[in-house]
Amino acid sequence: MKIGFDSEKYLEEQSKYILERINNGAGERLYLEFGGKLVQDKHAARVLPGFDEDAKIKLLQRMKDHAEVIICIYAGDILTRKTRQDFGITYDLEVMRLIDMFRKFDLEINSVVITRYENEPAVNTFITKLERRGIKTYKHSFTKGYPTDVDTIVSDEGYGANPYIEVTKPLVVVNGPGPGSGKLATCLSQLYHENKLGRKARYAKFETFPIWNLPLKHPVNIAYEAATVDLKDVNMIDYFHLEKYGTQAVNYNRDLEMFPVLKRIIEKITGEASEYNSPTDMGVNRAGFCIVDDEACREASKQEIIRRYLIARVEYKKGIITQDALDRSKLLMDEVGAVPEDRAVVKPARDYADYKRSLDKKYENIIVMAMELPDGRIVTGRSSRRMVAGAALLLNAIKTICSCPDEVLLISPEILKTIQHLKGDILKKEKSTLNVEEVLSALTISAAVNPMAAAAVDALPKLAGCKAHCTAILSDADDQIFHDLKIDATCDPEFSTNNLYLG
Repeated sequence: MKIGFDSEKYLEEQSKYILERINNGAGERLYLEFGGKLVQDKHAARVLPGFDEDAKIKLLQRMKDHAEVIICIYAGDILTRKTRQDFGITYDLEVMRLIDMFRKFDLEINSVVITRYENEPAVNTFITKLERRGIKTYKHSFTKGYPTDVDTIVSDEGYGANPYIEVTKPLVVVNGPGPGSGKLATCLSQLYHENKLGRKARYAKFETFPIWNLPLKHPVNIAYEAATVDLKDVNMIDYFHLEKYGTQAVNYNRDLEMFPVLKRIIEKITGEASEYNSPTDMGVNRAGFCIVDDEACREASKQEIIRRYLIARVEYKKGIITQDALDRSKLLMDEVGAVPEDRAVVKPARDYADYKRSLDKKYENIIVMAMELPDGRIVTGRSSRRMVAGAALLLNAIKTICSCPDEVLLISPEILKTIQHLKGDILKKEKSTLNVEEVLSALTISAAVNPMAAAAVDALPKLAGCKAHCTAILSDADDQIFHDLKIDATCDPEFSTNNLYLG
């Protein structure tokens, strides 16, 4: 992978810029809304090769003496059990994961804020869980008058109806498990209360994408649109910035639509003219200055756009996204002149499946998975009565990395038969075919007596960062294993079985 981004420079630039925002406020508190993922930002790492996926939280770690963290979660996301696609966990669990992560980096957790709270039992249960673990919680209701009645919003009926969150540090980072968590409303509510208490406070926004000083149609910015097709985010020229400064900057539709109201709210709270003349002014984003190889970032972003389209096709098949979102994803891929086959592992998987089907009718329902190894070689694995395609692929991949002859068995067939006997005959599972986790467990058992199997187990981390593609939708369990191994896996939108429940 060609490096296109200087992550260390990014840490230096970004931390310096944030501290300037605090210091320029002559001791005023800064509420910094953190958009995107604070930890394990895999999207940024994919489109900006060289970007440290934990760069943002490492940045905050450098500033830990100045900072404390508020985490927001929308009550409705708890009720609907909204899920983070990349980790497969619900937003309420993601809040707990974030708390653990912040603590791991020695960052102080102030509290969790439940936004648009309406006294729902499931939400109250979540609050109880947090409070019994020593996490302070606050409840913020829907802001009366929002978004157009500024006089009501900035009053005791609006932001004043929310309790003030007791903070002590000059930098208050406001984060959430995903978009729509209520981060902005929490920041503005705090600004209102600070002003009522006679203390001045400021607001700024930390958002990595779109990158304001890259061209509107740069693949890095188009990849952001591809990642948010379900939110209908559209990159646009910041016309407020262009009018004020005569220079182009890229922002997105929601921020541009909300800026006039947001500016009026801040001016109403402070009683002063806003320091911001555009949504871009509010941002703290130095990412564009840290790109060291533009071509590498362009190519990586094209690959991400293809990846997002393949994911969108599967999500449409599962009923998760709409036809409009799928069509939008296809248009974005077309815009950069890419096709799915430009992802190196797509065609080998499909071609091998077609080849096997042409040999014998018994391979009619065969599933194939292909992977690109770190040295560029492509390996494949196919489904069989013994194991799923993903498991066969992993075995073939680590055998290739370890230079293990193809005829050498890493796992004794007797071990596999015994596990299948347990699944099919004793546990009465509908399918006795072994999934990825079961085969890896069998490999680990074999490692106790087979040195080659032990070497294969030790080689698994070398697959991190590899791309893979399957001709059918992976099961949730198999998908999670590939995620845990840090393998970037995509699928064709075909179910492996016609069974609605077991499939």
